[in-house]
Amino acid sequence: MTNYVKIFDTTLRDGEQSPGATMTSVEKLEVARALARLGVDIIEAGFPAASPDDLEAVRRIAAEVGNPSAGEEQARVPVIAGLARANKNDIDKAWKAVREAAHPRIHTFLATSEIHMKHKLKMDREEVVERVRAMVSYARSLCADVEFSPEDAGRSDPQFLYLVLGEAIKAGATTLNIPDTVGYTTPDEFGALIAGIIANTPGMHDGITISVHTHDDLGLATANALAGIKAGARQAEVTVNGIGERAGNTSLEEVVMALKTRHPVFGLETGIDTTQISRISKLVSNYTSIPVQPNKAIVGANAFAHEAGIHQDGMLKHNQTYEIMRPEDVGVNQSKLVLGKHSGRHALRIRLAEMGHSLDEAELDKAFARFKELADRKKVITDLDLEALIADEFYRPRDIFALDGLQVACGTMGMPTATVRLRGPDGKIHTHASIGTGPVDATYKAIDSIVKIPATLLEFNIHAITEGIDALGEVTVRVQPKDGMQKMDAQRETSYGRIFGGHGADTDIIVASAKAYLAALNKLITAQTEAAEARQHDYGVMLG
Repeated sequence: MTNYVKIFDTTLRDGEQSPGATMTSVEKLEVARALARLGVDIIEAGFPAASPDDLEAVRRIAAEVGNPSAGEEQARVPVIAGLARANKNDIDKAWKAVREAAHPRIHTFLATSEIHMKHKLKMDREEVVERVRAMVSYARSLCADVEFSPEDAGRSDPQFLYLVLGEAIKAGATTLNIPDTVGYTTPDEFGALIAGIIANTPGMHDGITISVHTHDDLGLATANALAGIKAGARQAEVTVNGIGERAGNTSLEEVVMALKTRHPVFGLETGIDTTQISRISKLVSNYTSIPVQPNKAIVGANAFAHEAGIHQDGMLKHNQTYEIMRPEDVGVNQSKLVLGKHSGRHALRIRLAEMGHSLDEAELDKAFARFKELADRKKVITDLDLEALIADEFYRPRDIFALDGLQVACGTMGMPTATVRLRGPDGKIHTHASIGTGPVDATYKAIDSIVKIPATLLEFNIHAITEGIDALGEVTVRVQPKDGMQKMDAQRETSYGRIFGGHGADTDIIVASAKAYLAALNKLITAQTEAAEARQHDYGVMLG
């Protein structure tokens, strides 16, 4: 058995099912590129049957990220996978989406638990076995690399699982993924399930990879994944920051750093460049507008913070007294005070490079302009300020509507009023004033009057990036269009309303709020445009 664990990242598929985590195709492409730089072995780029724009997004990732660049080793190019239910239509669309990749994979699934077979599939055991046999065989006729998942394996009869998985092997599956779909099992149970599958599945051989896919409903996702790996699984299905529907998925950073930090226990390797972890965590957080909780393992703001006096004393004497890994191992720089108003362009470039940001000349010009603007309002600029600045400038959707000016009047003496000036997609300036229950409400009403995209504000969050009265404020919002934009959930086989997140940062919290709301609306508009273009492309292909 190999000592190498493949990292299968499903941030762009399972992770995007987290409410509000919707990303544009450009954002998905950038995340896929970051995952490739990180060193993941497989990128599950999406569920192509969900919609024409989902198919097109997966196709672009397969073509642009799934092929070697000039001078790049093909061996390090990630496999690009597309999810498909066990039917020919889904499998055809998955193959259409991934076939341009150097290493394509079709990932198909069918539920095997009694509760799913009875209430969702309306199929008996014999019908499930026959469907698995037929659809895995069909997928294999299109693609040499086929992954099969028995959905809700954690609540399935092990003896039935052995039978189903044996038929999947005979039909040509190369990877067998074992999902704890609802996060039901405990580590002991899940480890025993994996060991049983390896020992008892007919036709099991060294060419078959056993994979684990665990959810965090009971807070056991990482523990279960590690138990499965210790029992012999050699692929872990994960998401960045652990995002995903309900309580989320197994966290990439937790699994990878557990294997690295406890190498004497596991004796296993991954191909992950762990110094990229912090950067991709921030990228995904900003694109999905899902903040990382401060006490999140590995990537939370407090992961390497030591407030208690006894801890600080120990750290000063020897850092390993309270740190089991170095911050720099995951790309966290511990420098606090970095730059001020007299710092130049070159100093900014060096500092950003040390933080993992490689900007071209045009991007550096934009970043430096924002930096000087911020330095005029703050005495000192920390790394956290710089991260927020970079996120606000580069990790946001294309400015269809851009904030050009904002003036707010509020207080106890009158009605809160906001005058908003936006630059529209036509390049023209649009101005509107509105009254609201407060300055943010007034600002959002004014924006709505200009943009004219009916949407409901579902969530509004604000927090300070750094300490002090001059701290940068960061705002995240979630909006849902009133036109009922839908997305298909692969597992539930139902559609759900799409939710769009937005992120903004500024020393003026009302300005940050306006930026966040505009970012969400811009993402909504972009998604509507992409959907229309994808439908038109599909229609054109059919006509051709």
